[in-house]
Amino acid sequence: MTSLPQISFSKSPDDGAAALVVFLDVDNKAGEAGREVLAAAGDAIDRALAATAFAGKPGVALDLLAPAGIKADRLLLVGAGVGAEADLKTALKLGGQVAGKLKELKVKAASVLLDINGLTVTPEFAAEFALGLRLRTYAFDKYKTAKKDDDAPESLAVTIVVDGAGKARKAWADAEAVAEGVELARNLVNEAPNHLGPSDFADEARKLEKLGVDVEILDEKDMKKLGMGALLAVGKGSVRAPRLAVLKWKGVDVDQAPIAFIGKGLVFDSGGISIKPAASMEDMKGDMAGAAAVTGLFHALAGRKAKVNAIGILGIAENLPDGGSYRPGDILKSMSGQTIEVVNTDAEGRLVLADALWYCQDRFKPAAMIDLATLTGAIVVALGQHIAGLFSSDDTLAANLVQAGEDVGEHLWRMPLGPEYDKLIDSKFADMKNSGGRHGGSITAAQFLKRFTNNVAWAHLDIAGTAMGSPDTDINRSWASGYGVRLLDQLVRNAYEV
Repeated sequence: MTSLPQISFSKSPDDGAAALVVFLDVDNKAGEAGREVLAAAGDAIDRALAATAFAGKPGVALDLLAPAGIKADRLLLVGAGVGAEADLKTALKLGGQVAGKLKELKVKAASVLLDINGLTVTPEFAAEFALGLRLRTYAFDKYKTAKKDDDAPESLAVTIVVDGAGKARKAWADAEAVAEGVELARNLVNEAPNHLGPSDFADEARKLEKLGVDVEILDEKDMKKLGMGALLAVGKGSVRAPRLAVLKWKGVDVDQAPIAFIGKGLVFDSGGISIKPAASMEDMKGDMAGAAAVTGLFHALAGRKAKVNAIGILGIAENLPDGGSYRPGDILKSMSGQTIEVVNTDAEGRLVLADALWYCQDRFKPAAMIDLATLTGAIVVALGQHIAGLFSSDDTLAANLVQAGEDVGEHLWRMPLGPEYDKLIDSKFADMKNSGGRHGGSITAAQFLKRFTNNVAWAHLDIAGTAMGSPDTDINRSWASGYGVRLLDQLVRNAYEV
């Protein structure tokens, strides 16, 4: 992967930096430190602003070469768009926008005056700016043997100039753990399926032990003993056997019921016997984005030493057609004892989650369970690629999730549940069937999962549109977004951390 940027904090600019970044608000006014820099350059700045009709709108930048009175080779004026009303989401976007411009200009070292007219820049604002900068520089190019742009710098060094640099550095230590979690999730989702089978994914999860996460891996034999007939059926067509990874983070030494996160981990989904169309099937390497997000979350929690007790469950399998594959018409017995008629082998993620959810509530008695899954195409039709679907049995949990999403810019929209939809998955031959058909497809999928929660407070996030094939944003240019890591980390901060 592309080298990560070197980020530091200082009270003064780096004299050796090739570029100096100054922010202007919508009235083209700089903050106090920025005004001193612009004054040193004389009236050339005003002339350049007038000649280009520059206005300090978000994402707009003006690049001035060899400015008089300034040591840096180039002065980059960036529109902040806002002043005193700037919030942490603004900081995140600004960091991404600056990183994008520096990459475009092939700058190797830059100093950023994080100084916005009318705004008191807090350590948290500085850390969030650094987070946006780092996430925007991410690229997955490990398999490229010939670079398209040989002139691009291998790495970028950025000095963020801010009052209270020591406090900003401390805030960044926490934010950096979150950045690493997002990057881990992106790496897993972007990885080629021939390099990431179920056992490989389990090995990646085990690496979290270095951070203090307790990791337990259940193999096929273990799951058979537990009666996980739904999860095991999904993996029958693959030579690569399923795994169930259990992550345990004990951040507080008290008798606290843990918060649990469950991720769908289909390392590749062909649809099985109910095979998918060939077009874009390669994207199904990302059908494990839910499990990737949970893995990244636990990296973040452990990296910042979150004061919470948390459980992660990763249901990992590969759905392929084979003489041993499960079939439409099969009836499976889940770990809960409930029976499931298979009407579509491409409705496999809910089968994996059914046993993972039941196992989680049965063994760990959590305060709440949240599952993440690239579960249905129907949610993409309903909400597109910028908002994920939220289904929940608990209003407080749902509200907390929506608020956390708003806080970090990973948005959720609550979808309905109800007995009318539940009836659509009743079966003539078993307790339920694994698909209710096209109409309300994301809702009936959630109704299916709800039957395995045993009345524990539960939420289901359908992230099929937001986690892979992601649209370009200020903080991401990767196919995989890492959606869910920042959202759930913020949920823990807001509602569960002590």
